[in-house]
Amino acid sequence: MRNGIPRWLLAIETSCDDTSVSILRDGREALATVSQTQVAPHAAYGGIVPEAASRIHAEAIDSVCGAALGQAGVGMDEIGAVAVTVGPGLPGSLLVGLEFARGLAFGLRVPLVPVNHLEGHIAAAWLDVEEGPALPAVALIVSGGHTELVLVDGPGRYRMLGRTRDDAAGEAFDKVARMLGLGFPGGPAIQKAAEEVNDTPYTLPRAWLRGTSDFSFSGLKTAVRRLLENRLGPDESARILGGDGLYQAVDGDALVGQVALAFEESVVEVLVRKTVDAARAVGARSIIVTGGVAANARLRSEMRAATSIPLFIPAPARCTDNAAMIGLAGAWAMARGEANGTRLEIQPGMRLV
Repeated sequence: MRNGIPRWLLAIETSCDDTSVSILRDGREALATVSQTQVAPHAAYGGIVPEAASRIHAEAIDSVCGAALGQAGVGMDEIGAVAVTVGPGLPGSLLVGLEFARGLAFGLRVPLVPVNHLEGHIAAAWLDVEEGPALPAVALIVSGGHTELVLVDGPGRYRMLGRTRDDAAGEAFDKVARMLGLGFPGGPAIQKAAEEVNDTPYTLPRAWLRGTSDFSFSGLKTAVRRLLENRLGPDESARILGGDGLYQAVDGDALVGQVALAFEESVVEVLVRKTVDAARAVGARSIIVTGGVAANARLRSEMRAATSIPLFIPAPARCTDNAAMIGLAGAWAMARGEANGTRLEIQPGMRLV
């Protein structure tokens, strides 16, 4: 054990629809991360079905854990601590991960470490790099459930600079993708559709919320729907957009790609400008962009082009929910003395600050 961190730490992430287990060495190096996604079971519904997600977690977690141990070449009896996401997230999904972790920690007689999922996303910026972000840093956490700008002074030392006042950016991606008939999850689908056109004749609004670092994406969804209704006309829009709200594209129809591109441009411009402005305002030495939406190619490209401040964006596999980031955040929590034995509860509405 080094600085209170065991040689081998096992981490579990089940906050939403990814069942993920990682094995970390010295609380820093992820030797193995095995994740099972649930896209197919939820795709027909256009979003996550919480009851189904928790059931699938329960069915998958034991085999995912065994696969991670096998890939790392580490025996269960070598594990010195178990870190697990306790919130925020879907209650049923969180509960599956916590009860599995509780059982492991109790059986192995090792510490059980609670991890805030949002701190995990911040910690992802320190994975797979020789030197992490210089502090203080401004972190944009942008995902299906969260859009927040956070000042990072160090592990466990955070200050909220701004957050969404309504929908998260990732949620807007999902809902607009459904409107366009692109399926679920919306982020990759909209990126793919936008890449299939060279430009767009449409300009969608940007919610700047002047004088704040807050975000708003609800009005943008309404603007997309109105654009489709105006473009199609009253009779056709009533047929196509009514009922299940899905637009049915036809061969050679460029409308879907053009609207997807206009939507993506609107979201990315706001995220980039507000993040860079906030970083300059607080004198940040680095910028972190993390969370599922940080896998978007346009966001990554535009953020790099917008600032000379050192930028840290995890690899796409580390942007989406994964247990490696939970393991590193768990090591930070252990260093702060936050290993709570087996007396933990889920906190679905947990906040970072």
